[in-house]
Amino acid sequence: MPMTVSKTRDMLVDVARQLFARLGVDNTTMNDIAHASKKGRRTLYTYFKSKNEIYLAVVESELDQLHKMLLDVAGKDLPADEKLMTFIYTRLDAIKALVFRNGTLRANFFRDIWRVEKVRKGFDIREIEIIKGILDAGVKEGIFRMPDTDITALVLHHALKGLEVPYIRGIMGDNINQRIKRRDNVMNLIFNGIKIK
Repeated sequence: MPMTVSKTRDMLVDVARQLFARLGVDNTTMNDIAHASKKGRRTLYTYFKSKNEIYLAVVESELDQLHKMLLDVAGKDLPADEKLMTFIYTRLDAIKALVFRNGTLRANFFRDIWRVEKVRKGFDIREIEIIKGILDAGVKEGIFRMPDTDITALVLHHALKGLEVPYIRGIMGDNINQRIKRRDNVMNLIFNGIKIK
């Protein structure tokens, strides 16, 4: 894709994200996006066939940014256990920030979860690979012991997805003391399990 084509598409996605955040997806029209981007409707429809398509591109763009953040965490020079906890909380904090930053997308995030899930499939696969890499390194370092890092990475990924809504809503701790206590609990659960050995 030529650079100008890519830049125009990225600009349209960014303008749409801002409008969706301010007005809501339902209240934003393709005309609004074309007008705010100072591009004609023809240009907009060259890149996107519908508002739904541009909404999915916005979600995909946000997930790409999150993926880059998680790759940065995975690339840090940390022991695997610290890296895993940093990964978990970076991910949860980033999802929470994404939802709050996008204003009315917050409501849509919960209402349109199945539409978002379609876009998340690719992200989910990449995330599982990152978690598996951290687990493999931990096994190699002698920090972790597990029979199958593939299955463990899959379970951790789905556990994190399950924590997103409670974390966004503040159920995982409203203040710093609660967050530290809950973080310690999460660490204990992941690293020690629940059964007395």
